Amino acid sequence: MAPKPDQSELFAASPQPAKLSDEERLACLRLIRSENVGPVTFRDLISYYGGAAKALEILPTLSRRGGSGRPLRICPKADAERELETAERLGAAALFTVEAGYPSLLAQIDAPPPMVYVKGNLELLKRPAVAIVGSRQCSAAGVQLTRLFTTQLAGVGFVIVSGLARGIDRAAHEASLKSGTIAVLAGGIDWIYPPEHAELQARIGSDGCLITDRPPGLQPRDKDFPRRNRIIAGLAYGVVIIEAAARSGTLVTARYANELGREVFAVPGHPLDPRAEGTNRLIKQGATLVTEAEDTIAVLRPILGLEERHIEYMDRVSAEPVPSVPLPAATDFAPEDVLKAVLTALGPAPVAADAIARQTGLNAQAVQIALLELDLAGRIERQGHSLVALKRS
Repeated sequence: MAPKPDQSELFAASPQPAKLSDEERLACLRLIRSENVGPVTFRDLISYYGGAAKALEILPTLSRRGGSGRPLRICPKADAERELETAERLGAAALFTVEAGYPSLLAQIDAPPPMVYVKGNLELLKRPAVAIVGSRQCSAAGVQLTRLFTTQLAGVGFVIVSGLARGIDRAAHEASLKSGTIAVLAGGIDWIYPPEHAELQARIGSDGCLITDRPPGLQPRDKDFPRRNRIIAGLAYGVVIIEAAARSGTLVTARYANELGREVFAVPGHPLDPRAEGTNRLIKQGATLVTEAEDTIAVLRPILGLEERHIEYMDRVSAEPVPSVPLPAATDFAPEDVLKAVLTALGPAPVAADAIARQTGLNAQAVQIALLELDLAGRIERQGHSLVALKRS
């Protein structure tokens, strides 16, 4: 992996910007939504002209001087007012890089989003965070690891950041709802994706924090997901990768984390599991190999200036049930879908049958029947009384 910037400089405290007036905040949004104004241009215009209102006035002149053959499209005031009113109606607030409250760690990256919409507990944005991301088609073992890492990192004060995707992201959010979780959205603050995460997104918007750089009502497009991944990396001191295939979008987050000077941690997986191909490759390329949360904390402790202290961990996830979003009942699955769901949850690493049930949303009886069918077909291996794994081909 490429060399990272010096951490002490990257995370040095910077002076807090002043609070913007309503008029200046509206001008900032108009500037951001105007033609050809990207993150770098926005920052330079604000810096050079001392504010968004003055920059808006000079924008047409600058465009003509630059050789534009047509008038520059400037965002109408009414459009900007309507966008801010919509966000307010949804319970979201706009934060600009040039005002107090914008996430300080995100503000320090190269070309941060000029503005983000946030909803929920904004105090979480002030706390140190670790991102946990991974495969959508994750294994039950991957979900167990995610819950364990999440619980232990939260136990020493870290907020957990993820992308609200299926699989590992969902498990990380569910396990950190009470301790503090931030979900970065690829679309508007009101756009639910994937659809089955509607209740989870609502709970994060109430108890955790939702954040996006997209306007309300925007349906996420393919190009918006890399933008989301960059914000995930920018909000956190480090990114933990749990299960990622060779061409996984999760690896985009790892790449951004490395480029932004964040620590990249990868949990190794079984060599025969395609869901571990990406994580194992990251380790070969220089990512920090981690098998427990303490490995992550040991690296981040000196960066954050934390005092060395003994941390007692649980041998397994807390006995207190992790809050979860209801999954379809077993009766909602056709027999072939039950088998497919169980196969997806399985991998070369042994996992307990009850973990498969939690991962798939199936009841224990349905899982046992599916495992029996797979056993009879010679597709799984049983290890001990309750552990099972896919048979190696």
